[in-house]
Amino acid sequence: MADNARAKRLADLIREVVAQKLQRGIKDPRLGSQVTITDTRVTGDLREATVFYTVYGDDEERAAAAAGLESAKGVLRSAVGAAAGVKFTPTLTFVADALPDTAKTIEDLLDKARASDAKVREVSAGAQFAGDADPYRKPESDDESDTAAKTDGDAAE
Repeated sequence: MADNARAKRLADLIREVVAQKLQRGIKDPRLGSQVTITDTRVTGDLREATVFYTVYGDDEERAAAAAGLESAKGVLRSAVGAAAGVKFTPTLTFVADALPDTAKTIEDLLDKARASDAKVREVSAGAQFAGDADPYRKPESDDESDTAAKTDGDAAE
């Protein structure tokens, strides 16, 4: 089993080689400039590599890019093997990354929160406090405490 640093270096190399090959070496129109390699992970034994990618476009373009990556898998694996110089070239598995969908969901939630904050700000613009303007007790001054002590003394008699 390889150490984690070696697996990370190999994953970084695979990501770079696959991205360069997609950009310059493969002439498949399904894999135009719309495919972006976002991450690569390699198993501990360096036998399998998972390549995460995103495709900017609709579902039809995503399906076409997935088919294009599957058809170019052998060429990409050969390029990785030539660049890596390892005994066994890892098998490549391409997985569509959910990053854009997650980012869109987060953006939608943030927009909803901003709208809610704006509504609260509008409602509270002319509002006043329910009780006194200053609801906290203040310490009594010396004059007030003397008066309070006299009235307490009178009540005791």
